[in-house]
Amino acid sequence: MTWNVWPRTKVEASACVIPLAVSIAPIRSHPDIPTLPYAPLRCKSCSSALNAFARVDFTAKIWICPFCYQRNHFPPHYAMISETNLPCELYPQYTTVQYSLQANPDPNNPSNVPQLPPVFVFVLDTCMIEEELGFVKSAMKQALGLLPEHALVGFVSFGTQAHAHELGFSDISKVYVFRGDKEISKEQVLEQLGLGSAGRRPTAGYPKGLQNGHSNTGVNRFLLPASDCEYTLNSLLDELQTDQWPVQPGNRASRCTGVALSVATGLLGACMPGTGARIIALVGGPCTEGPGTIVSKDLSEPVRSHKDLDKDAAPYFKKAVRFYDSLAKQLVSQGHVLDLFASALDQVCFGHLL
Repeated sequence: MTWNVWPRTKVEASACVIPLAVSIAPIRSHPDIPTLPYAPLRCKSCSSALNAFARVDFTAKIWICPFCYQRNHFPPHYAMISETNLPCELYPQYTTVQYSLQANPDPNNPSNVPQLPPVFVFVLDTCMIEEELGFVKSAMKQALGLLPEHALVGFVSFGTQAHAHELGFSDISKVYVFRGDKEISKEQVLEQLGLGSAGRRPTAGYPKGLQNGHSNTGVNRFLLPASDCEYTLNSLLDELQTDQWPVQPGNRASRCTGVALSVATGLLGACMPGTGARIIALVGGPCTEGPGTIVSKDLSEPVRSHKDLDKDAAPYFKKAVRFYDSLAKQLVSQGHVLDLFASALDQVCFGHLL
């Protein structure tokens, strides 16, 4: 956490020069964090979990949420709770715990709902030199090996064009190609991937909910469990080359980052709406092609600086910000996350995304 003490009042919170934040790595195991074999008990008002900072009335079997001060009744399976018989999450030394959620939830616990697997869509930039791309592919293979076996994985690569890889078609490499110089809407992404109203099976229309854990057959085509697609993905990465489109002397490579992120966002919105999913973008330079363009391809034109922004001398800035703002709103509405990995933010110019 950025601070070791939680502010007790709004005045203390407003006085924090550095905002209160916490970094959590749920997949990484920690010997000092206990794992509880049941679902968390949540506040009915703000959905925060029962924790060691909650006030408990053992006689009335009530706990008070430390965030919104909502009074919550303990469910029947907490009937034996007392000052000498506490659940693990109420012990003062266990301010951080993790929960192992069961595939078949306990019907007596309303908080224990069926859980869907985590989803990761990797978006890989191929506009790099061969050596850099080799390092990135090696790191991606290592990351795949660390994912839970049941985690769903998807893959999009991009350069001058964006490529959505159909991992469920393992006989040959099947790829859907999107032009990098043209802005593409969510509906167009779905139609081209066969997930729209015309190509979707067996239901029609944009998904309103999940059926049997998944929204449609797109999950089986583009998102597969890590244990099932690890070999396919590793083989695909071994064959993947740097972007083959020629780059004229004195020009930057054509990099359609905006289109690639739009494709990944549309794919998740169609297959896994409202679930815990994240896009992991591995980017090697600024977007120079299509929507979200930040700098021209001409190397004589430098990447905009902070002084250019102050003087309103960055011609691509406002249009790029509008595009990435709309993309961010789409991700928020879907409940998904975008992670950006880049060597230097000023060279990639993703301050537009922040």
